[in-house]
This record gives sequence, structure tokens and C-alpha cells, in this order.
Amino acid sequence: MDEGRLASLREVQRRLGHQFIEIGLLDKALTHRSFVNETTCQARESNEVLEFLGDSVLNLAVSHLLHQKFPEAREGALSMYRAHLVKQSTLAHLSRELRLEEHLLLGKGERLNGGMKKSSILANAYEALIGAIFMDAGFNLALEIIQEHFEPYLQTRIPSVLFNDFKSLLQMHSQQSAGVSPRYRVLEESGPEHNKRFQASVLINGEVMGIGWGKSKKEAEQEAAKKALEQLKMSTEWFKV
Repeated sequence: MDEGRLASLREVQRRLGHQFIEIGLLDKALTHRSFVNETTCQARESNEVLEFLGDSVLNLAVSHLLHQKFPEAREGALSMYRAHLVKQSTLAHLSRELRLEEHLLLGKGERLNGGMKKSSILANAYEALIGAIFMDAGFNLALEIIQEHFEPYLQTRIPSVLFNDFKSLLQMHSQQSAGVSPRYRVLEESGPEHNKRFQASVLINGEVMGIGWGKSKKEAEQEAAKKALEQLKMSTEWFKV
């Protein structure tokens, strides 16, 4: 590894607050597959395996933090809050805060295509970084770093916006109880272009469970999911904290 790359990785370590025992893990975490595809170095590996590992570590760590913060919360609320926290936009933001884009190894084509600004690449790099930390120093250290990064996102209460995400709530219930995902159909579209109204239904195992109206397809589907949850005798009480 040349001195320029080492200097780059030292800067990442400084921002991260962790000195790697095995610096090659950090180098690998910041190596995109497009770079590997273009290099002649046979020993080069992409960050995909570390990304896979980091995804699992991140989900476990965030689950642990949420359980600590909301010990009385129900599983449905915790699952949705975790998904809300570890979504691509959040991970990409954390990646930008660490300025990982300045240290990513990308292929020429990907660089020209704006790869250093792509949220998907940045989020994957953050997951790979977490995987590298886990491999280098174990889960406890990875948990400390994840807690530091996510503390600003951990509110004192589960965000109320999640209470109204009836589609996600129905999705989890349907998967748990029936092993299938709900299916949505637009039944009707009416009104002038500037004031459209949509009617949608939601089906589970082919059975219509709810019908809703809205000013958009998404709004109609949310209303249909809400009706389905009411029929299933569920409500936002599932989120009780």
C-alpha cells in the first residue's frame, strides 16, 4: 500500500476515532467493486462481504440501543423504528459526515458517473466500514461507535410519523401471521386532473381486507391498509411505548 493511500486511511481513522489493528480491513471497506473490476491487482477485493457483515452488525447494534431506550416498546414499534433509522438516506448521511466519499476507491467509469455522490454507494460504504470495525475490534467497539453516530437520531419517543405508516405495519403483521405480503390494487380514479381521487384495495392471500380513498394512489393505499388493520382488530396501540 503506497504512502498516499495510507495517509488517506489515517485521516478516516482520525475522524472515526478508531485506530485499526489491521489497516487492510479499512482499505477493503473503502474499495468499490468497480475499482476491483478495473485493477490488475489480483489481491484486491471489494467491500461487498464487509458490507454484508456490517449490515447484520448494524441491525443488531441498533436493535440493542432501541431496546435499551424503549424497554417497554412492542416488537412492531421497535422493528419500524429500526428500519427508519438504518435506511439508506441515514447511512449515506453518516458516510458524508465522515467524508468517506473522499477516500473511496471507485472505477473510472463509476467516478465519471458521479459515484462518489450516490447514496447507495455511500450507504454501502458505511455498512462495510462497520463490518471492518467489527472484524478488527469486535462487537463492543462497533456498538460504541454506532451509538455515537446514531445518538442524534435516537429521540426520547418513537417518532409519531411511524404511527401513521399503516402499510408498513400491515406488511409486518401479514408476514408474521400469514407469511405473505399484502397486495394493493387501484380500483377507481376519478375527478379532474387538478383534483384527482383514487380508490385502492389491499388483499392478503387473495382476500380483500380493506378499501380506502385518497388524493393519490399512495394515500389511498395507506387508507386501505388502515381499514385492514381495523378489520384485524389492530391499531396504533401496537406501537404502545
